[in-house]
Amino acid sequence: MSRADHKRHGGAYDRGSADFYYWRPRCPHYYKGNTYGSERVERKDMTEEEIAAYNAGYDDPSNDRKSWS
Repeated sequence: MSRADHKRHGGAYDRGSADFYYWRPRCPHYYKGNTYGSERVERKDMTEEEIAAYNAGYDDPSNDRKSWS
């Protein structure tokens, strides 16, 4: 899987950044296609590269967090 694929909507990086934005706990995963519209891949089935991409999205210093107020 290429690095570009990790950043696509539903990819590992995308899911990490979305979890951070919505204040969800770190839980590496991604979707094989579109988010919520395709098969979800859990951490136990992810490669080290995919987990690293998720964590990179979660830890990206340019991320904002949703304000619930």
